[in-house]
Amino acid sequence: MERKYLCLAHMSGNEMKYIQEAFDTNWVVPLGPNVNAFEEDLKRFVSSKGEVTNKLGNDPVKVLYPNETYPQTIEAHENEPEKLWTASLEGLQEKEIVALCSGTSAIHLALINLGVKAGDEVICQSFTFCASSHPVTYLGATPVFVDSERDTWNMCPQLLEESIKDRIAKTGKKPKAIIVVYLYGMPAKINEILEVAQHYDIPVVEDAAEGLGSRYNGQVVGTFGAYGVMSFNGNKMITTSGGGALICPNKEAKNRIMFFATQAREAFPYYQHEEIGYNYRLSNICAGIGRGQMTVLNEHIAHHQHLAKLYAEGFKAIEGITFHGNPDETCDSNFWLNTITLDAELKVKGQKDVYKEAVVGAVGGAAGVVHTTGQVHTDCEPNANVEAMRIALDKLGIESRPLWKPMHLQPVYKNSPAYINGISEELFKTGLCLPSGPMISDEDAQFIIEAIKSNIL
Repeated sequence: MERKYLCLAHMSGNEMKYIQEAFDTNWVVPLGPNVNAFEEDLKRFVSSKGEVTNKLGNDPVKVLYPNETYPQTIEAHENEPEKLWTASLEGLQEKEIVALCSGTSAIHLALINLGVKAGDEVICQSFTFCASSHPVTYLGATPVFVDSERDTWNMCPQLLEESIKDRIAKTGKKPKAIIVVYLYGMPAKINEILEVAQHYDIPVVEDAAEGLGSRYNGQVVGTFGAYGVMSFNGNKMITTSGGGALICPNKEAKNRIMFFATQAREAFPYYQHEEIGYNYRLSNICAGIGRGQMTVLNEHIAHHQHLAKLYAEGFKAIEGITFHGNPDETCDSNFWLNTITLDAELKVKGQKDVYKEAVVGAVGGAAGVVHTTGQVHTDCEPNANVEAMRIALDKLGIESRPLWKPMHLQPVYKNSPAYINGISEELFKTGLCLPSGPMISDEDAQFIIEAIKSNIL
């Protein structure tokens, strides 16, 4: 059978039109019409806000945006409510978008524009991918890790406040910024986090790399704080092959970010540099891919959410397995990756035989080059039943992955301050990500559910 990957973005068929246009007009550079148009498409999307209107049946669902210029339809799944978002720009019309080469670069530039420098501290969510915290270290600053709350798996607001108080007591100054993450697309308790941040006058950067299309109280995540980060890597909700964007509070901030993203050149007829800049702008070719992808963004979101319902239904009667769904009505996750946890007591076929051989190369669909250590164990790893289930699914052509290993448990951050309650470590030991992309059919989801069931003893 065809291998089922976690999440690979699917082309819309419209991408080649914009790519060819870039070649025909010779805009094969990190600026141009596609970049500008892609930023405008993204701005329309993040500015959309409204009430949910349910629609049943198989008729296409229209998704409205302010000043809409291209068609957006979602084919409704049979007998399943879909969402019709009507545009309301109140409080969001000032937002501006800068298209960049990655989500990591977006975090980096946001921190620069917030004045983060060597010797500063930045509060980071521990339960996430390393791209959320690495840019802090690029600047010579220190990440301060804060653990999760159990409902959304994201930064705990109470622990956040405790960490701020303690850092002020220990260092004599408050952290320079807070980076909150929308893990696997799930909205954080952003209102509570913002309340803490505003009390101490600390700006918030929202890492919404995994949360494109997720909403909190109807508002697109990434639009609540000072800056919001998007990613268009090949495994995200939509892709530009590689790329990202930064949601800025206003035009002034956008211009400053663009200045740093294009090598920080001063206004002279020759190259004059008074600040350090970066080569972070998105190319016109990649932006063309993004424009085509925007035409299917809502379709992709709807499909991920549909798969979430299938998984939730399939696992609800299985003792020892819990599907992570929206905890309450404020959260409307895009379910970029659907996730489950396995009780430690759950017995899985082959779990006595795991962790006996060192991994040599990248596991599953993991990209990039890995360093082979020759070691079998680390000081914190997924439980044996989780690893056994991952291996069993892999043998069936089903890619699955453990949840992110918390940053406070990473050797590279062993000296960073951390405020821990044990939740992220527990989730890492018990959790598994399941295939969730546009290419996963209803039949595939059922096959995956049955494969998991069949490997439980």
